[in-house]
Formats: sequence, C-alpha cells, structure tokens
Amino acid sequence: VQLQAFGGGLVQAGGYLRLSCAASGRTFSRYGMGWFRQVPGKEREFVAAISRSGGSTYYADSVKGRFTISRGNAKNTVYLQMNSLKPEDTAVYYCAATTLGVPRTSRYEYDYWGQGTQVTVSS
Repeated sequence: VQLQAFGGGLVQAGGYLRLSCAASGRTFSRYGMGWFRQVPGKEREFVAAISRSGGSTYYADSVKGRFTISRGNAKNTVYLQMNSLKPEDTAVYYCAATTLGVPRTSRYEYDYWGQGTQVTVSS
C-alpha cells in the first residue's frame, strides 16, 4: 500500500490542524493505521493509532484529549484532528500502515510509511 500524508502547515499555539493520509489500493481496511512524528535529532515517536475497523484507538499521553484519529475506509483515508496545538507538537508527521489489526504503538510494527508532512506551531 502507498501512503500520502498532507494537511500540515504553520499554526499558532492553541490552534488546530487536520492531517489526512490517503492510501492506494483496495485493501485499506485490512491495515491498522498510525501517526508518528519526528523532530531533527530525535527518534520517530508514536502519536496515535487506530484498528482496521476504526473501533479501537490509542494515543500517546502527550496528545491524549487533544488529538483524534479516525478513518474512512470507503475513502481509503485516515485522519488526525489536532486541537489545542502546542509548540512542542512541532514535527514532521508520518502516517503508517501495519498488517497487525489492533492499534500498535511501536514504529517497528509498521510496514508502510508515507512521506511526512510538516507541522509547525508558533508560540
């Protein structure tokens, strides 16, 4: 599966953005999906994940209550709604797909990656 993430940009602290990740192919519903982020010099970190059906989600503590992951299997798209953004949310955000069904938090469990989209939150 090929993934393309978009929707990043520059926003002030307290603002919001919605990231989207479009997947190619007809088997999107077979993949668990996740969002990760990375800043220069640091490892890629888990942000949020969603199961194949969308019935289960999981979040990093740092974004819980502010970010929401969802998916539209009919549109082959996964979303990340980011509210109450903070400067520390600044990073390149990546979407990823895993053949494992339940939400996965380790980047090593994901098989396919999108190219990343930059999110910058100004203070």
